[in-house]
Amino acid sequence: MELAHSLLLNEDALAQITEAKRPVFIFEWLRFLDKVLVAVDVKEKQKKLVEQLTGLISSAPGPPTRKLLAKNLATLYSIGDTFTVFQTLDKCNDIIKSKDDTPAYLPTKLAAVACVGAFYEKMGRMLGSSFPDTINNMLKALKSAESQGRGEMLISLQKVLCGLGGAAASCHRDIYKNARSLLTDRSMAVRCAVAKCLLELQNEAVFMWTTELESLATLCFKALEGSNYGVRVAVSKLLGTVMATALMPKQAAVMRQNVKRATLEEVLELMATGFLRGGSGFLKSGGEMLKGGGSVSRLLPLVSAYVVFVTTLGGQWLERNFATFLSHVLDLVSHPRATQTHVEAVYSRRCVSFMLRATLGGLLGEKAQIAAGMELCQAIGKQMRAVGKEEGGESGAADVSASQHVMVCALKELGSLVHSLSATASPLIQEPSVGLLETVTSVLLHPSMAARLAAAWCLRCVAVALPYQLTPLLDRCAERINNLKSSPEAVSGYSVAVAALLGGVHQCPLGIPHSKGKLVVSIAEDLLRTASQNSRLSLQRTQAGWLLLGSLMTLGPSLVRYHLPKMLLLWRNVFPRSQKELEAEKARGDSFSWQVTLEGRAGALCAMRSFVAHCPELLTEDVIRRLMTPIECAMTMLVPAIIKLYGAHLKASAAMVRLRLYDILALLPPKTYEGTVAQLVAEFTLTDNSANTTTSLLRSLCHYDDSVLMGSWLQETDHKSIEDQVMLEVLGGDDAGFTLLTCTHLYTLGPEEVRKSALALVMGALDNPNPILRCAAGEALGRMAQVVGEATFIARMAQYSFDKLKSARDVVSRTGHSLALGCLHRYVGGIGSGQHLKTSVSILLALAQDGSSHEVQTWSLHSLALIVDSSGPMYRGYVEPTLSLVLTLLLTVPPSHTEVHQCLGRCLGALITTVGPELQGNGATISTIRSSCLVGCAIMQDHSDSLVQAAAISCLQQLHMFAPRHVNLSSLVPCLCVHLCSSHLLLRRAAVACLRQLAQREAAEVCAYAMSLAKRLPRSLCSSLNITETGLEGVLFGMLDRETDRKLCADIHDTLGHMLSSLAVEKLSHWLKLCKDVLAMDDDIMFTGLGEDDKAKPSVVAPRWVTRVFAADCLCRIILLCENANKAHFDLAAARAFRVQNPKDLLVLHLSDLIRMAFMAATDHSNQLRMAGLQALEDIIKKFATAPEPEFPGHVILEQYQANVGAALRPAFSPDTPSDITAKACQVCSTWIGSGVVSDLNDLRRVHTLLVSSLDKVQAGTGSSSQLYSESATTMEKLAVLKAWAEVRVCTHARVRGGHEDQEGGGVQARAAGACLISLVQPELPSLSRLWLAMLQDYALLTLPAEFSSQLPPEGGAFYTPETIDTARIHYRGSWAPVLHAVALWLRSTGFGAGQEPIEPPADPTKAPGFFPKGASSAVAPKSFEDLVKDRMHLMLGVSIEFLCFPRAEEPIENVTSCLQGLCTLLDSPCAKTHIAEDQLLAVELLNVLHRLLLTRDPPAVQLQVTAVVQETIRAAVEHLQEKRTQQEDEGEKDRPPTVLGEGGETGELVPGKSLVFAAMELLVFILVRHLPQLNTRVKESPSHAALRPQRLPGESACLVANTVSILAELPSLCTPAGSMTILPTALFLITGVLRETALKNADLSVPMPVSAALQGLKTIITSPLARADSTQTQWTSLVRSSLASVLEYSQPDDSRPDMDEVSMLTAITLFLLSASSELVGVTVLQKGCIDRFKNALNSSDPMVQTRCYQLLLSVFQHPSRALATPYIHALAPLMVEKLKAVERSRPGSAGELQAVQEGIRVLENLVGMGEEQNRVQLLALLVPTLISYLLDENTMAQAAPASSGLHDFALQNLMRIGPLYPAAFKTVIGAAPELKTRLESAIRANQASSKAREAARLAQPAVQAAPTIKLKTSFF
Repeated sequence: MELAHSLLLNEDALAQITEAKRPVFIFEWLRFLDKVLVAVDVKEKQKKLVEQLTGLISSAPGPPTRKLLAKNLATLYSIGDTFTVFQTLDKCNDIIKSKDDTPAYLPTKLAAVACVGAFYEKMGRMLGSSFPDTINNMLKALKSAESQGRGEMLISLQKVLCGLGGAAASCHRDIYKNARSLLTDRSMAVRCAVAKCLLELQNEAVFMWTTELESLATLCFKALEGSNYGVRVAVSKLLGTVMATALMPKQAAVMRQNVKRATLEEVLELMATGFLRGGSGFLKSGGEMLKGGGSVSRLLPLVSAYVVFVTTLGGQWLERNFATFLSHVLDLVSHPRATQTHVEAVYSRRCVSFMLRATLGGLLGEKAQIAAGMELCQAIGKQMRAVGKEEGGESGAADVSASQHVMVCALKELGSLVHSLSATASPLIQEPSVGLLETVTSVLLHPSMAARLAAAWCLRCVAVALPYQLTPLLDRCAERINNLKSSPEAVSGYSVAVAALLGGVHQCPLGIPHSKGKLVVSIAEDLLRTASQNSRLSLQRTQAGWLLLGSLMTLGPSLVRYHLPKMLLLWRNVFPRSQKELEAEKARGDSFSWQVTLEGRAGALCAMRSFVAHCPELLTEDVIRRLMTPIECAMTMLVPAIIKLYGAHLKASAAMVRLRLYDILALLPPKTYEGTVAQLVAEFTLTDNSANTTTSLLRSLCHYDDSVLMGSWLQETDHKSIEDQVMLEVLGGDDAGFTLLTCTHLYTLGPEEVRKSALALVMGALDNPNPILRCAAGEALGRMAQVVGEATFIARMAQYSFDKLKSARDVVSRTGHSLALGCLHRYVGGIGSGQHLKTSVSILLALAQDGSSHEVQTWSLHSLALIVDSSGPMYRGYVEPTLSLVLTLLLTVPPSHTEVHQCLGRCLGALITTVGPELQGNGATISTIRSSCLVGCAIMQDHSDSLVQAAAISCLQQLHMFAPRHVNLSSLVPCLCVHLCSSHLLLRRAAVACLRQLAQREAAEVCAYAMSLAKRLPRSLCSSLNITETGLEGVLFGMLDRETDRKLCADIHDTLGHMLSSLAVEKLSHWLKLCKDVLAMDDDIMFTGLGEDDKAKPSVVAPRWVTRVFAADCLCRIILLCENANKAHFDLAAARAFRVQNPKDLLVLHLSDLIRMAFMAATDHSNQLRMAGLQALEDIIKKFATAPEPEFPGHVILEQYQANVGAALRPAFSPDTPSDITAKACQVCSTWIGSGVVSDLNDLRRVHTLLVSSLDKVQAGTGSSSQLYSESATTMEKLAVLKAWAEVRVCTHARVRGGHEDQEGGGVQARAAGACLISLVQPELPSLSRLWLAMLQDYALLTLPAEFSSQLPPEGGAFYTPETIDTARIHYRGSWAPVLHAVALWLRSTGFGAGQEPIEPPADPTKAPGFFPKGASSAVAPKSFEDLVKDRMHLMLGVSIEFLCFPRAEEPIENVTSCLQGLCTLLDSPCAKTHIAEDQLLAVELLNVLHRLLLTRDPPAVQLQVTAVVQETIRAAVEHLQEKRTQQEDEGEKDRPPTVLGEGGETGELVPGKSLVFAAMELLVFILVRHLPQLNTRVKESPSHAALRPQRLPGESACLVANTVSILAELPSLCTPAGSMTILPTALFLITGVLRETALKNADLSVPMPVSAALQGLKTIITSPLARADSTQTQWTSLVRSSLASVLEYSQPDDSRPDMDEVSMLTAITLFLLSASSELVGVTVLQKGCIDRFKNALNSSDPMVQTRCYQLLLSVFQHPSRALATPYIHALAPLMVEKLKAVERSRPGSAGELQAVQEGIRVLENLVGMGEEQNRVQLLALLVPTLISYLLDENTMAQAAPASSGLHDFALQNLMRIGPLYPAAFKTVIGAAPELKTRLESAIRANQASSKAREAARLAQPAVQAAPTIKLKTSFF
């Protein structure tokens, strides 16, 4: 293939390859040429190129090749010289004129035709003079050509017209005359081509939309007879466009000729004639009409034509002329001709509904839609008034039936309109002049059932859009049913409305009050009970009763549970109990009573089906058994005898019973009805059953992928709702198909003879002439093979089909059996059918080459695709031959056979998947496969059919997944962008799905290529695609407003999401502007075209609410992305600084925009948008709360936006706001108050008052919406208020505490803010605490496991009702944690509520909170304070422990921290301490739960919080034990032997599970080993262990380890002496270990937290009273000695630990020496070790170490026990003296060294002081000379360094102090050495002189200094 990539065709290479590969080679060369021609200079090679290209014309090229060839030739001439162009044109014309009509010559002729078209399209008027000949020549050829030629010539003519524009006016009439006759051609492809050609012609040919308008319309109507989907689309587009042009002609054409414009009435009338064409025109007689024959497929394109007509005229036109358009459309449906039969009427209604939806829904903005809604209301009211008059008059049933169709259409559209507007529709509902609700409810009394149903549907739409209307509407309808029981219409209409409203409840998250369910049950029961009382009403009442019960089931198990026993009874009673009753029943009754009975049974089955579908949780074995009784009765009753007896009008009712029965059986597990299989078999196989009517479930059972075989009726198109209707026409034998598919089920269940007949039925259907039955049979066969799962069965079936295919020659059996092979593989999978693979593939490949029948090709290729898909890697061996066949067919099959091309696309996609990631490889075979795939995709991309293009896109998408480097995005992305404005849904879907995949990896490239497209495209395309500076993102946002397909919208959301993730931070302003434009809803800005003139602007509607909600979500995502990207996004000063060096955008610079967007969203009409806006506001507050304002230090940026925040929140607290929004707003309020942005009391009050008002509501016992929504909505709102208050209370506490801890400037402010908040919360605390406790009590009850459900109070809790318990749980789960924390704070601050007024029951006496035992009245004697404490303690601990035992993974981590903080606060209060210390098992349980929490939750914050709780628990226990010990000592004087208090008793045994100490040890050891794994000895012993060097712990871990160590040191005091001996070895081992691992030098010389904690811990343990306990003395001694020995060992200087902190180790050693008695540590070995360590430190080169060493030595030397100190003095004093003497030679150079010397001298001085009088002279003889040696003489003093002169001063001062202390000894020493004396005297003299000089200088200074030091800015003199 690489050889094909040259400018000239490589003829040598072409000659060398095989014949079969040449077309592919040529095509690849043409593709290459197409890319490079525009970029290279072709001057020299043009002649040769023209030769080669024109040579190819006569080589019989295939369709894609000739298209590309023509394009290249035209491009070559347009960029190179044009002098040979006429020569080439003549040559082409000659070929076209040629009389050779053989099939072999056809491709050459068509290539010439294509070239002519391409020349004119590209060069147009440059070829001006030659066009009449060309056109005439083409028209002549057109007359004699066969269908493929006709099609391609017409397409070519279209291009000629396009290129020439108005210049070809002279030929327009000729072309029109010739083309119009072909509009009714046999071939559908030709009809499509004519329509496209005429569409091009009408741009310039004025006569088409003036004089010829009527005849053209008639022609179009004719063209639609027996048409297919493609023709329908093309013709409708032609008709619609011509009509629109007739109404609003294009300016240029009108300027040229003075034409008479058509009026709107004329145009609409013309189109109506097509819509209402009776049987006269082209159906033989009225009789044909009755079958619904051609009418349906004729109406369909007319509908599309109307839509094209309106779309072409645009949204503004529709807005102005909507009233006319509406009345016209409704007249169509009320016309007697449109509704001659029931089927036609239904169809006409569908068409009109489609028309209205497509125009109203897509073209109008929200405001215009509301106006349209008002028009619709008026139309409905007008019709209803007319019906009222008629009923009074005589004019009878015809008018009622006409009005019903109008009603149905108008109501359905009104419903859809309101539904799509959602909450934005509220003005439409509330406008009194429109009276929408009154108008619609009045239709519920319309005589026609269809109208009543439509009205009910419309009401449901209103209720779903505006949920606050749901309950009032239900009440109104229920009341009317009760009041108008005697009117059949009222019973039917209002019950249908109630059913519709109940069915809509599941779309309203806030639900309806529980009582409404009970109300509906009572109405339904009443209707069923009274049905038999009045025969005029019995049918309606029966239907209504069951309908209401069926709709009730959709409310779900929580409600149905209460009514289930009653329902089961009703169901049982409606069917006969036994065979005998059934027989007796048949004998009695007349046809009317049978009709009522059948309707009742159908209704009962329908209610059952609804129950099974919506309440699966209630389907226990027992319930299914009880349901089966009536179901089995229904099965036995299915026999058609009744209809024979009582007449055919029962057919419909009986069919309903059957349909409902099958429905419910399909939902139940098959084993439940095994016993009744025989009856079902009889039912399905008796195809002559006269009771059969068409009940179509076939479509849902056929496989979606097989749609291509059945024509396009299964394809998803924008016209889906009406195309389905055509399908019903096409379908015959629907029931037979259904039967085939049910055979599969029977095959699994039935006995042998049933199986045989089922199989025979299926195999026979494979040869049925109806394609749908063949499809169903293939499907059934595959499913049977899957169910049976036996290799022999599969082999038998496959062999049967092989034999058939080898022998059969007819199309039917070849198609049926080839599909059977595909289905076998599809359902049995590659492995199960592997042995048949080779045969299947070879047969199907052969069939696929059968050019004589395209149907056989389609079916065989489809089956081949199924096999490739299901075989997976097993197919790898057949990839090359299959691929070459696919390419060959793509190059040769005419494009008009689109089904073949679609199947080829499926095959190619399946092959790409099979090869998979191998496609990335570079081997020769893989490269060939890859390039073949790319060529295949290119051919399909260029195909005219949208489904083929969609297949090409999905193939490229798969290629991109496996081999992204080889897919060229620069050409793919623009192609996808163009498809985004395609009129075909599937193509748009494919394009967006592909973009979604590309945006995941290469979002930036995708956006760049899309933007480059906008610059390249011709204007005509630009206006429809409309990529402006908002880029592809803007186009996608715009699509969200137009698209209704869910899958497509979801993909657009994902694509935008991926783009946002990759690009938003880089292009912040761009994305924020996009979101802002969408949210601001400004009609002018959004995505308008590039054009200056109005025509170029597409009519764009303002963004709809759904899109705006998405934009608000995007805003939140952008904030999150910025947070993860760079902290400077939230810091204004940093952002400004950053901006100077780097032009990048930062979020904080757009803060005002963010606030504005959140504000716009939060105050919108749409509830969903309000939620999104509040969420965005909350995110903004959280992220920017701490961002400082650089201009005003001490303030934050958000302060200036407090008015906006208040204004955004206020509407959410208005009385009519839905609960979920109020709940969200409470959350935002607490975030705002707690964020600390505002500290001024008055400013805070704005938001605070909102919370106070909500709290008042909660106390009053009403939610804002208690009557409108379900009780759980009220629960949600109340809990949200309580949670918000709790969060504020917690923030208050945090602020005050933060202020105390941080005493600097910030702390004072924080404290002030905290105090200000307290003043806001304090007044509410008494009532809040009561509500909070009630809420926690509820939550505690709701978290009980299911087996304790009987203990729940029957009347519910303080905030929930028993019926809504399941939904309430969710709300409680979201809000209990902050409440727990707040209650803990309250309990602590009030001493568990001591001194508070006794708790009163809340205002609503039915809801006594949980402090009163349920059921007891409030008159019960109040509890004692101790009991109250106990209850509250159990409540708090119970809730916490229950939660901490098993916090679910999805729980937010804040809940865990809140809970732990709450516990910590709680245990800080004395009452709680006493409680938990007295109940030791409770404390153990708590610690065990915390241990488990540590195992599952990692964040250090959680672990820190856990240690805090443990510390509080242990302290409580220690304090309690101290008290008991003190008590015992007081009582111990009374001669009783004291009991040993503490854990461990006399033996020292600690029992796991009961011992608090043991539980604490477990947890603490876990934390230590987690953070310092080196402590674990097992790790060291394991062979794989590499020695870990001690690491510096991060801040949080260090804090954690320190806390743990300090708790560890407290544990021994909880034990008896014996008990403490059990844990001390571990404790000491861990503490010394921590010391070893964390004692590392710090740069800032600070002591790490764990080290100070370890030292403190050692001191605590060594000084504990245990040292005095006699019983354990020996153990104690050995423990302390071992610990000291360990510390000595760890402090051994070691090369592997260069950064060991000797100071900390020395401190530890000194601790032992000072705290323990000398008997313990005075052992020689230890003493020697200690002395060594001190020596090392003294000899250290680090002055810091020396300093600390001298300080520590001083404390040792001064130890009161001389026995301990003396050895150290003897060993270390001499060394010290030497060190200090040596200083004279090397004086200190730094402050540190100076300090070391000073400390050393202090030790010596102290030693002198400690010595006895007789030794004083000797001691001074050491000290004084040393000090004098430090003095400097006057000369050296001047140049001495600061440290050196500092030493001089220090020595002098000390000498002058020592002299007076020991005068005698001092004299002796000085006298003994005269040189010392002189040195000392001169130093003293120098000192005096210098001090005098300093004094004089001070006095000599001028006295100016007395002037005021504070200067005023302004001089007043």
